[in-house]
Amino acid sequence: MHPAPSVIAFTTLSGLGFGLLFWLGLGFPNVTGWVAFVFFVIAYLMAAGGLLASTFHLGRPERFLKAFRQWQTSWLSREGICAVSALIVMAIYGAGLVFLGTKWTALGLIGALLCLLTVFTTSMIYAQLKTIPRWHTGLTPALFLGLSLAGGALLAGQVTMATALLVLAGIIQFIWWLQGDKALAQSGTNMATATGLGNIGTVRAFEPPHTGTNYLLNEFVYVVGRKHATKLRVISLVLMIGLPVLLLLAPFGHILALLAVLSHMTGVVISRWLFFAQAEHVVGLYYGKR
Repeated sequence: MHPAPSVIAFTTLSGLGFGLLFWLGLGFPNVTGWVAFVFFVIAYLMAAGGLLASTFHLGRPERFLKAFRQWQTSWLSREGICAVSALIVMAIYGAGLVFLGTKWTALGLIGALLCLLTVFTTSMIYAQLKTIPRWHTGLTPALFLGLSLAGGALLAGQVTMATALLVLAGIIQFIWWLQGDKALAQSGTNMATATGLGNIGTVRAFEPPHTGTNYLLNEFVYVVGRKHATKLRVISLVLMIGLPVLLLLAPFGHILALLAVLSHMTGVVISRWLFFAQAEHVVGLYYGKR
C-alpha cells in the first residue's frame, strides 16, 4: 500500500491521543485544575489532530459526515461514532476536573472504554481486509491497542505501567512482523486463484495489462526492499521500545521523560510507515508484483 503521510499521522497521533485520554479517564495521573487542563489539551491535540489528518486522504473531504451513516456495516463509520462519543464524554469529564476539581468516576470509566473502542475500530478498518493478508489477523487490533495503551501511559507519566506495556507492545510488534512476512504465501492466494484460471493449467503473466502506471499500482502496489525493511524495523523497535524503556528505568527527570516520548513517537511513525508500505494487496498478483 502507498504509505500516505495523512494516514500515518492519523494512526500515530490518534492512537497516542486516545491512549492518553484512556488513562486520564481512569484517573492517571490524578490531577485537577490547570495541570489537568494541560494533559487534556495534549490528548485532544493528538486525538483530534489525528482524526483531522485522516480527512486529507479522502477523495471528497467535505463529505466526511456521510461516513457516519453506515455504522451497521462499516468499521470506518463505527470509528467515527466512537471517536466523537469519546471526545464528548471525555470533554465533560475533563471539565469537571479542570473547572470544578471534581472527578466523575463513572463518566471517566465510560470515556476510557469509548477511547479503547475507538482505537479498536480503527484497527478493524485494516484487520477486516482479506485482500491484504498481512493485516487480516487478530494481531492487528492487539498491536494498535498495545501501542495506544503504552504510548498513553508514557504520556501520562505512569512509569511502571508504561515500561511493562512498552515491552508487551514490542513483543506484539515483533510477532506481527514475523507472521506478516508469511501471510500472503499462507493465504493460498496466487496468480492462478486471482485470475480463476488455475483449473486449466499453469498461470503466468503474458504481458503487463498496460504500459503505464495507474491508480491501482500507485495506491496498492508499493514494494519495499527486504534489506531496507529490516533496517527500518530495527530502528523502529529501538526508538519505539528500547530507548524509552531505558530512559524510564533511569532516575526520573523531565528532560529524560520528554526524550522518551519523542523517541517513542518517532519509532511509532516508522512502524506505521512499514505497516502500510509492506502491505501486499493481492491486486499486485495481476501485475506480477508479488
